[in-house]
Amino acid sequence: MVWAGALLAGGAAVAQEVTMVGELKRIELAADQRSAVATLKNAANGEEVKLTVTDDLTLDKFKDKRIVEGDEIRARYQTNDGRNGAKSFKKTAGC
Repeated sequence: MVWAGALLAGGAAVAQEVTMVGELKRIELAADQRSAVATLKNAANGEEVKLTVTDDLTLDKFKDKRIVEGDEIRARYQTNDGRNGAKSFKKTAGC
C-alpha cells in the first residue's frame, strides 16, 4: 500500500507524506546515536528509500536489535528539503 500526495494550501506545496511497506536493508546509526538512516526496499516497486529516524523508541529498537536488517517494516514518512523523515517506523508483525 503506497499513498503519496502533495497538497496545495494557498498556492504553497505542503510536504509530501508517504506510507510504505518494505524490507529493511541497512541501518546506519549516527556517531552520536541520536539519529539513524534506515534503507528500505519498497515492496510495491523495488526501489530503495532512505529514511532518517530520530525518535528515541525506534533508535532504542535498533540498538538492542529488536529491529534488524531483513525485517519487514511499515513506515510513514514525510519529505522535506529532499530528506525523508520517518514519522512512524514499525515491524509489520509488531514490535
